[in-house]
Amino acid sequence: MRFIGIIPARYASTRFPGKPLADIHGKTMIQRVYEQTLLSIDEVWVATDDERIKTEVEKFGGKVVMTSSDHQSGTDRIAEAVATISESNQQEYDVVINIQGDEPFIQPDQIELVKACFDSPNTQIATLVKQISCQEDIFDPNKVKAVISKDQKALYFSRSPIPYQRGVEKEEWLNHGTFYKHIGMYAYKSEVLHEITKIEQSSMELSESLEQLRWLENGYWIQTDITEHESIGIDTPEDLERIKNMGLL
Repeated sequence: MRFIGIIPARYASTRFPGKPLADIHGKTMIQRVYEQTLLSIDEVWVATDDERIKTEVEKFGGKVVMTSSDHQSGTDRIAEAVATISESNQQEYDVVINIQGDEPFIQPDQIELVKACFDSPNTQIATLVKQISCQEDIFDPNKVKAVISKDQKALYFSRSPIPYQRGVEKEEWLNHGTFYKHIGMYAYKSEVLHEITKIEQSSMELSESLEQLRWLENGYWIQTDITEHESIGIDTPEDLERIKNMGLL
């Protein structure tokens, strides 16, 4: 199968303006994400609406495509980017992988896990989950929980603690059930990607502010696989400083 990796990157950010261009020991964040992604995907592009990011990507030798500034989600930006790249290169792609632009620690084997989900011809969308080992994460609304079936298809995603442990004290939930948190990397069959961008926002999506619920509510299957690696995103300047102080970069 032919895979393409797209890294959506916006300059505007409420909590961290200019985040893709933040310096991390001599390299910008977007360069670090790009280089990590290239370890698993032969063709990688940055999709942006900002000339400053475009200039930076071209500076370090990366591929970049300009997209509209009106997109409401990264998925929409990716769909436009792939359409533009396919037309320009006269090349079709079987699977599009959405790489978060603020995760310079993305691991190659995480990408390989997502790619392997498409060994099954029935896979439409794929993503990763990680088993929760910290009691606090179960009740943290910023940690999105996932419930999966025996064959690892996603049943639901929520900011609430799921599955609920009836009759069990909260301090004991982790000892009585298996909980997964969502690792926010997606891959889509190309035709599915273009289909889901045409679907209106759903009630569940609006309630939880989780885009993937729109896909589930409209009958799309999301195949998951379980990763052992933690997702380390950088949302604020404070996050970046904290990670630097931890010696991770």
